[in-house]
Amino acid sequence: MHNLFDKIISLENLFLAWDAFYKGKKGKEDVELFRMHLEDNIFSLHSQLLSGTWRHGGYENFLISDPKTRQISKASVGDRVAQHAVFRILEPVFDKTFIFDSWSCRVGKGTHKSVLRLHQKLEQLSKTNLDVWILKCDIRKFFENVNQNILFEQIQRKIKDEKTLCLLRSIIFSVPSGLPLGNLTSQLFANIYFNCFDHFVKERLKADIYLRYSDDFVLVSTSKQELENSLLLIRNFLNKKLNLALHPDKISFRKYHWGIDWLGFVLYPNYRVMRRKTYSRMQNKIKSRVNDFLGNKIDYSELRSTLASYDGILQHCSHSETRKHLFCLSKCL
Repeated sequence: MHNLFDKIISLENLFLAWDAFYKGKKGKEDVELFRMHLEDNIFSLHSQLLSGTWRHGGYENFLISDPKTRQISKASVGDRVAQHAVFRILEPVFDKTFIFDSWSCRVGKGTHKSVLRLHQKLEQLSKTNLDVWILKCDIRKFFENVNQNILFEQIQRKIKDEKTLCLLRSIIFSVPSGLPLGNLTSQLFANIYFNCFDHFVKERLKADIYLRYSDDFVLVSTSKQELENSLLLIRNFLNKKLNLALHPDKISFRKYHWGIDWLGFVLYPNYRVMRRKTYSRMQNKIKSRVNDFLGNKIDYSELRSTLASYDGILQHCSHSETRKHLFCLSKCL
């Protein structure tokens, strides 16, 4: 972990951070303005970081529905490039400390692999046990309620370089409280914040099957009583150590054969399907993209990419008829 600050602010890392940031941002007015003077902007950012004068600026806030209404905080292009530079260097440092079954925003992880992992674990356990119980929980307003001081203390245990800490302090305390949705670093900070909880569940509660994706998590057992006991300890730990609370309406105990809703899919013995609301949104988005294509708003390659993306999602569940429909649609257009 030597020379972390030098690695973060190096010109090579800043240009690589720009490349990572620019993917998917092409055509955005503020991004294209930054790109028009890319070298000058990157060299200016490097100079500010090197001199210690760089400070994270403010945000443009707006609401999105996906389908839940959320406030997204959009930083300036330069600040977002700086975040990418930080993420590129620090993510591998902290990733080594995370448990295997932390699935959000990590290389080689993600939604679909988490769904597959949980389903495989449930199938294995159900072969030798009639009763398989799942406790599913969600943190109440997690990103809004992250305690910035606790987060910074957690980071200080791993990072000792004062220059790097100063850089991270500027990002973390760039909002009055919590973590802003929209920051790339918020995804890493969330995993850092939950890391002690993950280890508590695995090492203190001895949970054999436990998976977390962002602020959603599941525990699996053949005993409902065991899960109820774990829930009491979990509530206490989250409250005392992280100043967090479980969402009271999103705590559920379910038997496997009833179906367990996990990350947009419902898992049953021997098969899984997409959640109805997720499936409906997918169909609406496909219709919208087809209409955009027919109205000459997007080209065929963009539509084909969309169809291929949804086909990839459907491969993870039992929707063979829909996959056939997508295949036929892509051939007909």
